[in-house]
Amino acid sequence: MLKDIITIGGLTVHGYGLMIAIGFMLAVFVAMHRAKGYGLNQESIIDIALIAIICGFLGAKLLYIIVEFKDFVKDPIGVIGSEGFVVYGGLIAGVLSCMLYCIKKKLSFMSYFDIVMPSISIAQGFGRIGCFMAGCCYGRETDCAIGVVFPADSMAPAGVRVLPTQLFSAAGDFLIAGILVLYARRAKYKGNVAALYLALYGVGRFLIEFLRDDERGAVGFLSTSQFISIFFVIIAGVLFYVNKKRGVEADKLIDTSNEQQKGSL
Repeated sequence: MLKDIITIGGLTVHGYGLMIAIGFMLAVFVAMHRAKGYGLNQESIIDIALIAIICGFLGAKLLYIIVEFKDFVKDPIGVIGSEGFVVYGGLIAGVLSCMLYCIKKKLSFMSYFDIVMPSISIAQGFGRIGCFMAGCCYGRETDCAIGVVFPADSMAPAGVRVLPTQLFSAAGDFLIAGILVLYARRAKYKGNVAALYLALYGVGRFLIEFLRDDERGAVGFLSTSQFISIFFVIIAGVLFYVNKKRGVEADKLIDTSNEQQKGSL
């Protein structure tokens, strides 16, 4: 609940932007560290990260425009210049753009897909903390002790106790990241880590949407994100099946202990 961190002259550091920056840097660091452990190209991780954040930003804004199309028709500049984004748009655009990059560079997309997904969860977690600081993506009104009251300058309704769904989401994202890292050590087939991410995030996002109370579009009786979540879970199931059919073994951690011992002799 700290929208602006500090203002120096005409420059203001916003809490949301700061959390995004921290999440991105930490996500890249973790992905590069894991790529080295699995024998993958660390420079490609940097390329993928830059492509993902640019295309992800554009995709998240594009889906927001689609969801808020009526407002976009009335005031296109206002919608484009607003702080509104839809995470799923960023995920879809980021994954597709990185897939094209891997095809062009003749890299195993599934290998890098598996490597970066825990980092994606980490970045999302920090992003949700940023949402909490800005007051967006807030939850339903509540009387329970865990409810929070946002100040007047936030995007949440002021003076109303609401559920901190942003922090619920952040905790879930960090939990998913930890699960994926542990699962990667045991995954039997290449692509299974990415499939597990899609399943866990899809289910988690579907459930958290029941607690949210901000305007975010709807498809029938479901929110836009719930509608997309269903497809994420379906895609995850298809991926698990296809990965097993293909039978390509997952990348394994490289055991460098022997090399380190030889180097110390």
